[in-house]
Amino acid sequence: MSNQNFIDYVKICGKSGNGGAGSHSFFRDNLNAKGGPDGGDGGKGGSIILRGNSQLWTLLHLKYKRHIFCEHGAPGKKKNQTGKSGQNQIVEVPLGTVAKHPETYEVLGEITEDGQEFVLLPGGKGGLGNTHFKSAINQAPKYAQPGQPGREEWFILELKVLADIGLVGLPNAGKSTLLSVVSAAKPEIADYAFTTLTPNLGIVKHREYKSFIMADIPGIIEGASEGKGLGHRFLRHIERNAALLFMISADDQDINKTYRVLLKELEKFSPELLFKERLLAITKSDILDQELELAISEEMDVDCDFLFISSVSGKGIQELKDKLWLTMNN
Repeated sequence: MSNQNFIDYVKICGKSGNGGAGSHSFFRDNLNAKGGPDGGDGGKGGSIILRGNSQLWTLLHLKYKRHIFCEHGAPGKKKNQTGKSGQNQIVEVPLGTVAKHPETYEVLGEITEDGQEFVLLPGGKGGLGNTHFKSAINQAPKYAQPGQPGREEWFILELKVLADIGLVGLPNAGKSTLLSVVSAAKPEIADYAFTTLTPNLGIVKHREYKSFIMADIPGIIEGASEGKGLGHRFLRHIERNAALLFMISADDQDINKTYRVLLKELEKFSPELLFKERLLAITKSDILDQELELAISEEMDVDCDFLFISSVSGKGIQELKDKLWLTMNN
């Protein structure tokens, strides 16, 4: 999927339907000219409902549909007939979609399962017919309730990619190359920063017909938690990953320092990210001989397991998949 087609943030305006008015009807036929009240209730206004669709990967289909309107409920009828409810508007969204208030950013609901539904904006209730107001002292009420009005509000829809393993690292750490090697995904790869501008997903096949989903997420830079670089555009995607694979290049001047920078940015964005299982892969290790690899190992000062890999030569790739499987299911 091209970068232009990957939309993970939209702002939409929804208007739910008004409830129908209750009826103030009285029963009449050839034998009864003054029957009692028989006014039916008004129909409910249509609601806006989000529904999870596992076949969708982006919010692109909502980019040019910013306004969503629902039908109004029909008024009640005689003979205690309830008016027809307004048709709901079903908005299908990819799994991992979060609905937020546009000003307070309060989370209103989230979709994580296929077919899951969430009422984003309920329709107005229908008014009660005059039948409900009959009493011993008022045998013929001539009034009924009006329907409740619908609501018109703006909402933010954000997509947080759902994946088992999220790749975390600086630009050019080799994340896209690894994904292209271990899965059928074909992310854009080039030797400059921010080649990856949107998350890429790949299904990684493992031993005995097992598999897991890996997400290549745009690279972190120092200050990303304050919005620098791609900032919040990528950090929210990491929240959905079951485990994290930190990736640092073997030619990095200070691997320990870079690891701490990555941790710091994650912690600033959301301290809960530090509780996720993680593993460190030192990439591009085909440029190292055994002596250099041993020297780097002795200087390592990190709080997780690490291993040396090379996506080009295949070094350590199978061991990496084994460790990721264990980390993910820890």
